[in-house]
Amino acid sequence: MVADNILSPLGKTTAENFKNLKRGLSAVKEHNEPDVSDSSFFASLFDKGEKFLESSAHSYTKFEQLLIASVTDALQKSGIDPKDKKNILIISSTKGNISLLETEPAGPKVITKISLSQSAKLVADHFGFVNQPIVISNACVSGVLAIITGMRLLRAGQYENAVITGADVISKFIFSGFESFNALSPQICKPFDKSRDGLNLGEGAATVILSTDKKYRENLKVKGGAVSNDANHISGPSRTGEELAGAIKNAITDANIGVDEIALISAHGTATLYNDEMEAKAIAASGLQNVPLNSLKGYYGHTLGAAGLIETVISIQSLKEGVNLPTAGFSELDKDIDVNVETRELPVNTGNFLKTASGFGGCNAVLVVGN
Repeated sequence: MVADNILSPLGKTTAENFKNLKRGLSAVKEHNEPDVSDSSFFASLFDKGEKFLESSAHSYTKFEQLLIASVTDALQKSGIDPKDKKNILIISSTKGNISLLETEPAGPKVITKISLSQSAKLVADHFGFVNQPIVISNACVSGVLAIITGMRLLRAGQYENAVITGADVISKFIFSGFESFNALSPQICKPFDKSRDGLNLGEGAATVILSTDKKYRENLKVKGGAVSNDANHISGPSRTGEELAGAIKNAITDANIGVDEIALISAHGTATLYNDEMEAKAIAASGLQNVPLNSLKGYYGHTLGAAGLIETVISIQSLKEGVNLPTAGFSELDKDIDVNVETRELPVNTGNFLKTASGFGGCNAVLVVGN
């Protein structure tokens, strides 16, 4: 790993985000936004009208601005020239510019603008990437899956550097979708807690740059990854967690380490009733029930296509600084959940962390990152 960035309501850089998390700050607050919901709701949102780029000749959407701003910060720290043909840009998002359907006239123009491939081309052209960008859009595992895709492309020798970025913004379309599932909490969410009652949504972007250049060999690296599918239900997760457990096992095997070498787990932890139970079953079935675990959803909300990237970057910082962050909103473990949810900031030994993600359609993705 060469460089990274997090752009969220908690900060515009990774360092600023991690500093605020260590202070116990959460970006999840009560909002009254009639263009999102008719009633008040809890979410992590940027200030209305906030701009993320200096003046530009191109009129980028908020979604595209977030991607460009996040990539810009990471690239500035990397020394990598995006115009080199050895580079690939990978973009993760679940909804992209879908909010334009609410604000712009129907027709061919808006159909083009909401295409993720169109946004990817605009972002790639902004930086001068030579190769056609890759778009990863697979529900809530998109961010983790994008990192796995970058890892596999570099392993295959197709590229030397992978710039992996992701973002999502919250709109009425997105909010109403989760609301229709009764998946939203009327308060700050409580991952893995016995009284959890749903998730909060969030906006954000993040970027990770991977490289096979030997000068980065001492850096933390993506050591393994795996994906699976429950094949259970379009919106309901597996009842047993067996399929996520399989992805965890395969990711650890791919990383060529043992279960006992995992120092912490960055869980998906949406605070919904069934996701947390399924994820806990999978972690316990993998022999990881005693490993310190956290969910960051109480700080950021669920940032959809950016979630896996944001949470991976924070876990990277946790390993670098030797600090494992607590789970905001959690107080008492559900009797049906057997995992070690952290309630306070604790030291973490250098080693490896496991990042899990699961989403609609039964998709699961797991990463192992370490030295």
